[in-house]
Amino acid sequence: MVSYVNVLLYGVGGLVVAGMALLVAFQEKLVYVPVLPGLTKSYAITPARLRLAYEDVWLRSSDGVRLHGWFIKLFPESRGPTILFFQENAGNIAHRLEMVRIMLQRLQCNIFMLSYRGYGASDGYPSQHGIIKDAQAALEHLTQRSDIDTSRIVVFGRSLGGAVGAVLTKNNPDKVAALILENTFTSILDMAGVLLPFLKWFIGGSGSKGPRVLNFLVRSPWSTIDVVGQIKQPILFLSGLQDEMVPPSHMQMLYAKAAAHNNQCLFVEFPTGMHMDTWLAGGDHYWRTIQQFLEKHVPQKKDDAPSQNGNDIGAR
Repeated sequence: MVSYVNVLLYGVGGLVVAGMALLVAFQEKLVYVPVLPGLTKSYAITPARLRLAYEDVWLRSSDGVRLHGWFIKLFPESRGPTILFFQENAGNIAHRLEMVRIMLQRLQCNIFMLSYRGYGASDGYPSQHGIIKDAQAALEHLTQRSDIDTSRIVVFGRSLGGAVGAVLTKNNPDKVAALILENTFTSILDMAGVLLPFLKWFIGGSGSKGPRVLNFLVRSPWSTIDVVGQIKQPILFLSGLQDEMVPPSHMQMLYAKAAAHNNQCLFVEFPTGMHMDTWLAGGDHYWRTIQQFLEKHVPQKKDDAPSQNGNDIGAR
């Protein structure tokens, strides 16, 4: 008769094998979701639908992948900060346009929205190494523009975009003025145990208590917790406490890691904010938090002050 110990060992072994099979076969589909169910890869709308003046931008990453993005300006002569926005893992940049429309109005900024490789109109297939190259290409494009103040480039990343933005900011201390992270995870290694609880015994980040024997199988670890502590620029952390995807504790851990090495960090919580709607649930408090952060760390030059009082959102 097979002993209970043998049954237990077989069961654990089966879980390990199942976990390995899932990671090898489906991990990219779990991490990167360019097409939402029932929709197509193409953009459902463009900024023109929301009456936003924009420019289609085509780039080449350092490994030759053709990328697409939208550069949006609120005013033709606007010299405000330029936000390089990195989206979450699902859908494409068109699904963020309503939020971007409000961002333009409230922050009086320019916005560059990049489609990662494999997303929207960009070619290729998503991967961590590839998307890091894509982000760098977007930043290089902005630093070469003559119609913006290149000393006021701010990286804004939500969820996966925060992981992308953190790496870019760390790698470019002289080109990125500040970083904004919203509802970002500590690492994909830690998120594996959140999405598939049995995997937490075999996969985990640097703070995991498990043996982490399957970490070597993860091709896109996105270990933000190991990056934020190396960032020297100001960082704003925006955390929705009702986040149903990424545990809010992840944002708290990221802040703690960053603040231990950087005294220009600010952590702000939004009690009703969920993963995708913190900007909406946070209302005026959300936008004023960002506005005040930009005013402090990415100030407007005196000679660029707006001549129209109506364009000054601080008067609202």
